[in-house]
Amino acid sequence: MSKRGLSRRSLFGASAFAALEYAKRRVLGKSALDVTSITRVPNTRRFSAYGSLDSGRAGFAGPPPGGAGQAGGGRGAAAAAPAAAAPAGGMGGMGGQEGVIQHDSIIDVCLWDILGKAVNRPIYQLLGGTKTRVMAYASSQHLPFVEDFAPDVLKARAAGIRGYKIHPGGGQSANARPRASYVGHMEEIRQVRKAVGDDYPLMFDPVQGYNVYSALKVGRLLEDQGYIAFEDPIPTTDIEGLIVLARSLDVPINIGEFIMNINGFADYIKRDALDIARLIADNVGGITGGVRVCQLAEAFGMECQPHNWGNPMDLAVHFQLELAANNDYWFEMPWPMEYVDRVYHKDKFRVDKDGYVNAPTEPGLGYPIDRDALDRIMVRIDR
Repeated sequence: MSKRGLSRRSLFGASAFAALEYAKRRVLGKSALDVTSITRVPNTRRFSAYGSLDSGRAGFAGPPPGGAGQAGGGRGAAAAAPAAAAPAGGMGGMGGQEGVIQHDSIIDVCLWDILGKAVNRPIYQLLGGTKTRVMAYASSQHLPFVEDFAPDVLKARAAGIRGYKIHPGGGQSANARPRASYVGHMEEIRQVRKAVGDDYPLMFDPVQGYNVYSALKVGRLLEDQGYIAFEDPIPTTDIEGLIVLARSLDVPINIGEFIMNINGFADYIKRDALDIARLIADNVGGITGGVRVCQLAEAFGMECQPHNWGNPMDLAVHFQLELAANNDYWFEMPWPMEYVDRVYHKDKFRVDKDGYVNAPTEPGLGYPIDRDALDRIMVRIDR
């Protein structure tokens, strides 16, 4: 075969064609609301993109090869690698789930996008949503040093953002002796509260970085400092530990990013292992599965927070859920806001003068790709 010149778009087109053929086999004859009933793909193992946050913590020693962590302590998306499915009748995946349905989640999102464009409506309106905007909090990077967070929260507040979530780093100071990370995190918690005063909403997310002992120590400080959420304090697989934390602490325990299907949420809610339900649409069946998790949480009087992180399309998916859900009150804004920007998206995620993110008006996912800009960053590939 002679060498041919191929643009990335043509390769992308070939991949899209393969995906379309896969989708036809999986969804032909089914409605968008049926997609999550399709047979699940094998489970995937989830890795931390930022390594261990707690001294002596077993596992998650660092990012996988080629991981997406940002230089200088920045936060990246978790990588996934295939693993064997759980045996028949067994429980696999994070949080004791049967598996994940990420391929079907992609199909589900595409179907909702197509449907929205067909009827010229954003997805959230098709789901019955009536909000026009959602209040934003800044979701920090994993900054290198304890002293970095207080100046960072002040920048976020000055930009008009109405709350702030700490993603702690290693808990160390630039010119001090090493210490247990959770001890340094407690100092971050105090410094950030002191910087913004008593009335500014603050949250804390160590990304499963603690054991029950250190989580209780940190959680009691969060209560004392008036924080409004303690997200993923320990591994989601430790449901008994989460029950202990939820019973012992008044600060709400926010869990769900690592629950890998809809049914898993029912067990955590039933056993009082969480106070706020949090979801990643990729893990629960896309838009359809995300709506079901929000409704499940609402039936129990719980807040539900879709996860915003990654590229603009990832935020677009979860923003549609936030706009549709009666029990979501926040838009998680990656901080700094420019972190999400891509040259092939003209519409940027920004807060308005009141600290809200306004609902998109374009149909479907609401954030169209600028094809001309995408073409300009294509690379010719010869083969």
